[in-house]
Amino acid sequence: MILAAGLGTRLRPLTDTIPKALVELEGRTLLEITLTRLKSFHITEIIINTHHHAEKIQSYLRSKDNFGLHISISHEDELLDTGGGLRKASWFFLEDESGWDEPFVLHNVDILTNIDLHAMRQFHQQQNAAATLAVQSRDTSRPLLFDRSLQLAGRRNGRTAPIELVPPFSSPQGPPAVQLEAARTAEAAGLDSLAFSGIHLISPRLLPQITETGIFSVIPAYLRLAATQKILAFRADHYYWRDLGRPADLVQAACDLQDNLVR
Repeated sequence: MILAAGLGTRLRPLTDTIPKALVELEGRTLLEITLTRLKSFHITEIIINTHHHAEKIQSYLRSKDNFGLHISISHEDELLDTGGGLRKASWFFLEDESGWDEPFVLHNVDILTNIDLHAMRQFHQQQNAAATLAVQSRDTSRPLLFDRSLQLAGRRNGRTAPIELVPPFSSPQGPPAVQLEAARTAEAAGLDSLAFSGIHLISPRLLPQITETGIFSVIPAYLRLAATQKILAFRADHYYWRDLGRPADLVQAACDLQDNLVR
């Protein structure tokens, strides 16, 4: 699934008349770059969520014959955020119950990276994870916190916000759904503070457990589920990664491509 429904407000005025997914980098749209990347990992069935200038994304895909892929659209009349968007499109991954253990990729459209999805999938399956998040050790205002076994343990939702920790198991069934505890520092709790890179691998068996409704981010759902499920970090520190959310990021990414820092 490609998350492409956002307004792209940080890319204005580029996104005043086109969706973020159709912004170009070195003559190629961000959507083409993402689709081509997923196709290189032998992914052939993709669903894309849309909202802002949605008709332009569909027209673009038709003009490119869907890049030879089987593409479905999940249109959002109102923006549902990552969790709401995933929940709305969950039918796409749950049609065939025999494939519930085969993970799928959830990928932001506005990132440029060479993170190896094959290696990430191998890690996910070896660990029998419910969800695996590609993370890096870099500066971020909203880090995720992981313990030494790479299990999601908490987050800081802003540089001045208190740290929230997933509580330890209180019973075999785990603690009540949304209990979170505060901690003074990640280091005091023995946790690694890591930046999320906008790429998830999710086993479809997790989707029915995402019970939040309406407009919601998937991260709080992960925090709730981490008390009883394996929500793991895939360390991607040695891979290239860049957020393409601002015009300056596009300029730097173009330089990186010219300097062969990423293909």
